[in-house]
Amino acid sequence: MKVLQINSVCGRGSTGRIATDLADVLAAHGHTCRIAYGRDTAPERYRGTAVRIGGDRDVYLHGLKSLLLDAHGTGSTRATVRAIEWIREYDPDVVHLHNVHGYYIDTRLLFRYLKEAGKPVVWTLHDCWAFTGHCSNFTAAGCEQWKTRCVHCAQRRSYPASLFLDRSGRNFQSKQGSFTGLPNVTLVTPSDWLAGLVRQSFLKRYPVEAIPNGIDLDVFKPTPSDFRERHGLVGKQILLGVANVWPSSKGLDDFIQLSSMLTDEQKIVLVGLSEKQIRTLPEGILGIRRTDSVQGLAEIYSAADVFVNPTHEDNFPTTNLEALACGTPVITYRTGGSPEALDESCGAVVSEGAGNILSALSALQVPPDACVRRAARFEKKAQFEKYLQLYESVMKRPLRGSPKVVSTEC
Repeated sequence: MKVLQINSVCGRGSTGRIATDLADVLAAHGHTCRIAYGRDTAPERYRGTAVRIGGDRDVYLHGLKSLLLDAHGTGSTRATVRAIEWIREYDPDVVHLHNVHGYYIDTRLLFRYLKEAGKPVVWTLHDCWAFTGHCSNFTAAGCEQWKTRCVHCAQRRSYPASLFLDRSGRNFQSKQGSFTGLPNVTLVTPSDWLAGLVRQSFLKRYPVEAIPNGIDLDVFKPTPSDFRERHGLVGKQILLGVANVWPSSKGLDDFIQLSSMLTDEQKIVLVGLSEKQIRTLPEGILGIRRTDSVQGLAEIYSAADVFVNPTHEDNFPTTNLEALACGTPVITYRTGGSPEALDESCGAVVSEGAGNILSALSALQVPPDACVRRAARFEKKAQFEKYLQLYESVMKRPLRGSPKVVSTEC
């Protein structure tokens, strides 16, 4: 079986690691996999597997078009044409989409090709961008326009930011035209929460399955290190937060508020911050820049006493699983799909607010082995083998009518 994965990144960040982990599982079963990706570079070991769509200039120009014209997903046209030529030559049996946003691909051309080719498609939605007129998440904003038609977007300045124009209505209609009408597609969400949203969107006619993210338990496991000694944290209770980037929706302000409530024997450690964010932190927080070293992350997770995830909107954060696998209990908000990784044996789910985190922290008594046992339910090979079964299923599925081609003219 020949599989093509398409994602914004390869081997970096949560979705990039999901793509490469899945490629490993496919290879272990004797299948061929290629990853077409849009930004940054692929890790060395995947250079023979990964193919970049376009280059830095394409990403820059796509980002500029999005910023000035609110036209995300309609740039990188030449790069997309070349990518489609390569895809035709590779001739995959299944196309597995991940994030098709991220300033690297013209989704109109991509989906026109998919409709013409009639290839079986598996599309993992890691957020809500596919069925909105602009944003990737709308929970914190309390918006429900996506159920009917987006107009006058309240999050125009959020990712993918637009400085001047609001074309959310046109974007919504364009996505609806491009993303519907595929003859053989199955949508996958990592959480039951997101699956429920998809079933209320214009993608509701497609079958939807929930397959939680998987993690590598050979990497994320209780890992000894000198992290505490290096950072002067011996004898302190470490409250850890990890994110690829730290917008306000990830709870950075909540951590800052929480830091003012802690004692001198407690310390917050945040991983994934920018230099600018680190410079503005209060004394009670240790800021660490983003790292692509999974071994380094495992050491930090293992050194922490509790992992705190005060996300205000998230699908199914892999960070929760990584912390649990390293024997660290989790406290998270009752938002999105974040609570679905936990049960009462390994952490606490609380309402939003730093005070609620503090209350849960004082009552938390979780043995590390209970966290490890919970994480074992999400072992990557077991989770990703569900994708292999899905690939085989969609390859046997007859096309639903004739492939429908929708105009991609601006």
